[in-house]
Amino acid sequence: MKIRKTIAIDMDNVIADVESHYIDWYEQEYKVRIDRQSLLGMPETEALPDKTAVMRYLFTPGFFRTIPVMNGAKEALKMLSENYEIYIVSAAMQFPQSLSEKYEWLAEHFPAISWRNIVLCGDKSVIGTDYMIDDHIKNLDCFKGTPLLFTASHNVHVSHHIRLKDWEEAVVYFENELRR
Repeated sequence: MKIRKTIAIDMDNVIADVESHYIDWYEQEYKVRIDRQSLLGMPETEALPDKTAVMRYLFTPGFFRTIPVMNGAKEALKMLSENYEIYIVSAAMQFPQSLSEKYEWLAEHFPAISWRNIVLCGDKSVIGTDYMIDDHIKNLDCFKGTPLLFTASHNVHVSHHIRLKDWEEAVVYFENELRR
C-alpha cells in the first residue's frame, strides 16, 4: 500500500474568502464599498478605513459561519483528495465563536472532509504534515514540511515561501509534485 502524502490547508483566506467578507460587512455597516486593491500590502486589522472594524467583525457571532467559500476551493480539494490526505487546520481559539462556527461552516461547505481530518487549534507549530497551505507567514515560518503561501492581500510583499496565487495554481503545483 502506497502511503499518501499529507496536506494541511488553512481556512481563512485559503478556503474561506475572509477578505470579501470584511469588505461586504464593512459596506453593510458604513454604506461604503472598499476596493480590494486598497487592501494590498496592509495588515488585515489595518486594511479598512475604520481600524476597529476587522476586530469587531471577528468577535461578532455569525461572522465565521457566513464567510463565502474561496473560488475554486471545493473543486481543488476534491481533486487533491484523490492523491493526498487532506487536513483542514485552522486557528480557532482566539475568538469565542470561531471554533463552533468554523466546524459548522466546514460541515456545510466541505462535508466530505471527515471530522478526523479537521484540526481546530491555537498554534499551528504542532502540525506535522508534508505540506501546509496558509496565508500567514507566522504559520509557515515554523513549519517543518513544505510551506506554501496562499496569496492574500496582506501577504503580497512576502517572497520567502513558494507562493500559490489561487486554487488553480495549487492544483497544478500538486500535480507536478506527483510526477516527481
